[in-house]
Amino acid sequence: MALAAALAWQAQAWRYGRLLAQQEQALVQQRLDQAEALHNLLLAEREQRLSLEQRLHDSDAQHFKELTDAQDAQARLRDRLATSDLRLSVLVERSAGCAAMPATAGAGGVDDGPVRARLDPAHARRIIAITDAGDRGLIALRACQDYVRALAH
Repeated sequence: MALAAALAWQAQAWRYGRLLAQQEQALVQQRLDQAEALHNLLLAEREQRLSLEQRLHDSDAQHFKELTDAQDAQARLRDRLATSDLRLSVLVERSAGCAAMPATAGAGGVDDGPVRARLDPAHARRIIAITDAGDRGLIALRACQDYVRALAH
């Protein structure tokens, strides 16, 4: 009887041992599957991050090119104003109470077109400086908007 009890006890221990080994193997497999899924998720996130970095780099390069082009155009305009190659003028509005200013005479005679007044070169330089700052501000704003759009996607 004692031998039968000992054998039954041993069989029960083997059965529980096998059951625990199967559970441990299932747990190990579950952890491996979770680790592989996490690894795949990290790879996908890395690809997205690299793609976003590339888009941001391209956007930065484009905005830098726009900014340098605008600065070059402003520098050329300032140079032309400094050498008197270019003169800025404004339209002068004629009102009923004011005597009309004579229009600039053209090669063919007197022109009854719009009246223009030339600006002093110092005022023209200030206007060009203001437009330069405005252009740079608009380019920076567009760069910020593109950056936010890229992050939102």
